[in-house]
Amino acid sequence: MTCKDCNKGVPPEIAQLSKDRYGILLCKRHLELVDRIVEENQTPIEAIQLFYALKEAGANPMLEWWDGHKSVDIAISRVKLNIEIETDYHLITHEQAINDLEEAMHSFKNGFTTVRIPHVVVKYYLDATVKNILGIIQGLKSNLKVI
Repeated sequence: MTCKDCNKGVPPEIAQLSKDRYGILLCKRHLELVDRIVEENQTPIEAIQLFYALKEAGANPMLEWWDGHKSVDIAISRVKLNIEIETDYHLITHEQAINDLEEAMHSFKNGFTTVRIPHVVVKYYLDATVKNILGIIQGLKSNLKVI
């Protein structure tokens, strides 16, 4: 059993703890790091799972990336893609809709594309979600201008 982040061996008790918390095998060091990130940012568990799935797929994601206005759940900086995992998407108010629109505006002004994904999509369709995000990355790569 090896850590998804550093490929070091993981003792059985830490392996069980990390699998119970996040559904991912992490060593003690990375489990504590993820715990701190989740606590400080209220990061959804599905964002952690998607981050490691994208990392495994070679997408080079960053977890809880500061975009200049707020922390983004996952960012793929080389193609300027921000990914937000929505946990309360079914209870949106007009205030939240305006806030989301303003955040999208700030992202676009900085050249970033923001994709919002309902947490249940990641929870039940992780492989399909990764496949579609890799497609988005490919599309964004093809639209990047070489200077």
